[in-house]
Formats: sequence, structure tokens, C-alpha cells
Amino acid sequence: MRTKHSATQALACSFALLLLSGCHVVAEMAGHNTASLNQTAAKQYRQMMQIADGRYLVDTESETARRVHHIFNCMKPYAEKANQTGTPFDWQMTVIKSKELNAWVMPGGKMAFYTGMADTLNLSDGEIAAVIGHEMTHALKEHSKKKTGQQVLTRLAGATAGIALQATTGISGGFANLGTDVITHYGFKMTYSRSQENEADEGGMRLMAQAGYHPQEAVTLWQKMEKLKSNHNLKTMIASSHPTNKRRIENLQKMLPEATKHYRPDASCAPNRPY
Repeated sequence: MRTKHSATQALACSFALLLLSGCHVVAEMAGHNTASLNQTAAKQYRQMMQIADGRYLVDTESETARRVHHIFNCMKPYAEKANQTGTPFDWQMTVIKSKELNAWVMPGGKMAFYTGMADTLNLSDGEIAAVIGHEMTHALKEHSKKKTGQQVLTRLAGATAGIALQATTGISGGFANLGTDVITHYGFKMTYSRSQENEADEGGMRLMAQAGYHPQEAVTLWQKMEKLKSNHNLKTMIASSHPTNKRRIENLQKMLPEATKHYRPDASCAPNRPY
């Protein structure tokens, strides 16, 4: 006959194996492989853009929109070459009319760029390329897939803790969810991790350089962000999943020599500005 203690040990061992398997594997075990994530994202993206278009928020005519789409199309071939997921992406870009300083990407290369990002910061073409390259790299590195795996692990952690607690003490497993809430907020469900942000910065610099935009402009982009609004304080450093602006600038400057090796000033889309 199996005891409560042995059942608890079995659950703990199973959870440990899941941790060792990695977030990608866990996500696929839960049915979130690359193809399915991309398909789900494409459906959600269409729905979101239909709503945005219905509210006249999709920008196709402004100078900002034309610049963003031009730079996106210049970078897309290099993003396609960099795709090592085994699944081709159907890259798409939508420019959204908004004062918000934001851009994002969904699995499979579905992207959005807010006009406030370019207009408020007065971004150059190269700085726009830095934003686009950063988001492209999030998709290429499947950071959303890792995030999904982490969320699955979070739920499993809460469930396992609850079952173990009930098996050993008889107390309702619902109490274990109190800890899960904290983990969820400060860990797994907070956008991308700092390491993923650094990885996206590095990959984005490489993509923009290949397309003919000097990677130095990734540094000036974040210098503008820092000048507009500094987030370099202890609270931000502890609670935020993103590196602070100053730390990001330091990291980008360290990455610059390697990224510059990929710079192609002769690329067809390269802006004519000397460095």
C-alpha cells in the first residue's frame, strides 16, 4: 500500500524532473510547441488588429508608419535567415496610433510599433531599427515559449505544494497558492527576464547591422529613453524584469564591438550617414 509520504516523494521527484527538462520541453508537453503557439498568436493578432482598425488606430499613411514599414521590410530577410526554430515565420507589422512608448512581438513574428515611440523620442531610422530588431529577436529566440513553460511550472509548483501540504498535514492545499501569487508577480509572469532582454538587445543589434543600420544607434535609443525618464533606482532594479536604462546602455556598449563586425554600410537599405 502506498503511503502519503511516498506519494509526496513521487510528486516531488516528478516536479524535479520537469524543472530539469527546461521550459521549452515543459511548454511542448503542455501542447505549446512552436507551430501551435504561432498559429494561436496569428489568430489573436488578427482579432486585435481588427479591433484596432475598427477604432481607427491602425496607421498606414503617416510618415512614421511609412518609415517603420520600410525599416521592417529591410530587416525581415535577415530575420528570416536567423530563424532556427524549424518553423517559418509569417512576419507582419502593424503601426498603432498611440502616444505610448511601446512595441511588441507575438510568437511567429506578429509585430506592432506605436507611433509614440518614434514621435516622442524623435527616433532616427537606425533607432527604429534597434527597436524592431530587439522585438524580432524575442520571437526568434522563442522567449514567449519559454515564458509559457515557466507559467506551466508555476502552476505545477503551486499544485504540487498544495497536494504535498494536504498529504502531510491535512491542511487544505489552497494555502499553497499564497506563495504562488508572489512567485507569479515577481518571477514567471513578468514580461521577459533580464537575460532575455539582454539576448534580444544583442540579437537586435546584429540584425540592424546586417540591414545597414549602425548598431551604435541602439545605444543612442536608450540614451534618449534615459533622458526622457530614468528608471535607475533600487526599487526598479529589484522588482523589474527589465534591466534599468543605464544598465542596458552599459550592456549595449559592451556588445557594440561584436555587433559592429556585422555592420554592412553597403546594404541596400543602409541610410547614408557616416560613422
